[in-house]
Amino acid sequence: MSVDAATVRHIARLARVAVSDAEVASLAPELNNILGWVEQLQEVDVTGIEPMTAVIPNILRLRDDMVTDGGIRDDILANAPAAEHGFFAVPKVIE
Repeated sequence: MSVDAATVRHIARLARVAVSDAEVASLAPELNNILGWVEQLQEVDVTGIEPMTAVIPNILRLRDDMVTDGGIRDDILANAPAAEHGFFAVPKVIE
């Protein structure tokens, strides 16, 4: 695929980016080089290779799901500027 000046202007309009004529002339070859690099990557044989989500192995460290520090609602609400019925009270936003 080849990118010409009209395509650069169209992409700039879609991205809502102001591009001068000088910038259009310099962007067209850059975009062509990028597309050439992508085409080169598509030539790589990846049969038998599993997709990766990261380049390093990430193992999730799971912990036991245990309830801790429960039953201290009154202590927490003691710091609140206003509390009603066991909940934080906030000013009304919608009239």
